[in-house]
Amino acid sequence: MSAPELIRIVSRSSPMALAQVERVRAELAALHPGIRTEVVPVTTSGDRWMGDLAKLGGKGAFTKEVDAALLAGEADLAVHCVKDVPADRPLPAGTTFAAFLKRDDIRDALIHPGGLTLDELPAGTRIGTSSVRRIAQLAASHPELECVPMRGNAGRRMEKLAAGDADALLLAVSGLERIDRMDVVTEILSVEAMCPPIGAGILALQCREDDTRTIDAVSGLGDPQAWREATAERMFLHVLQGHCNSPIAGYARCERGGDLSLRARVFTPDGKTVLNAHEWAGPLDPATLGTSVAVTLLRQGARELIDSIAH
Repeated sequence: MSAPELIRIVSRSSPMALAQVERVRAELAALHPGIRTEVVPVTTSGDRWMGDLAKLGGKGAFTKEVDAALLAGEADLAVHCVKDVPADRPLPAGTTFAAFLKRDDIRDALIHPGGLTLDELPAGTRIGTSSVRRIAQLAASHPELECVPMRGNAGRRMEKLAAGDADALLLAVSGLERIDRMDVVTEILSVEAMCPPIGAGILALQCREDDTRTIDAVSGLGDPQAWREATAERMFLHVLQGHCNSPIAGYARCERGGDLSLRARVFTPDGKTVLNAHEWAGPLDPATLGTSVAVTLLRQGARELIDSIAH
């Protein structure tokens, strides 16, 4: 089957999202020099709304308009951050993931104008973040710090930091790399200090199921390790059925020899209760590993913990 002459790529219109699209365009041009690409930017309800995401239905607020453009035939390919794609429900009917790109850095970065590390921040320091995952972990590890609500793209958050709305920020390393702003980073936190969100650092390429020409054209961009890691993590979240106010963190990792592991945590919002699980796949496939880790946490009381959090 011949490759399409033009692939229309739909994405959120934020600077970071468009930088992600440029990565896809560059990799696609290297793989198929004859294919032209066109960007179809959309502004999602999640980008417009600066309040509590739960009131918009959670993370789906960042993907709904993108999915609609794909299903309406206004675009052929959607680029998503896997962490923004809800895993507690299936992909929109008629769509599929064609590829997961090679994974970027999954860690969080601290930005502090005075150059202090997280452990050096004095009591009462205001950390700008609206992430329930970060808030719970800071409450557990650094209860003397204060979290202040802050949403918006990375550039907007840095403007708010400069304006004095917070004393420091926590942002994803991968996002800062994509917009070439690693110069502002004070400290990169280890995954032990700040466990990442499910799907961190992975870009997913989504197509209509019946568009086999586009699927065939972009599937070569996929990274097998990213596919295994994303599959394990998303199945874990699907079985756990966490909502957008649930502090859930975790990451799968493919070792050099091919072994796959999944470490995951569920927190109460105040960080006082932390459930932990870490398993190796052995003969298990990635989806089964994700299921097994979720069941382990459910046995520890994750269901009751998640259901007790308002959303």
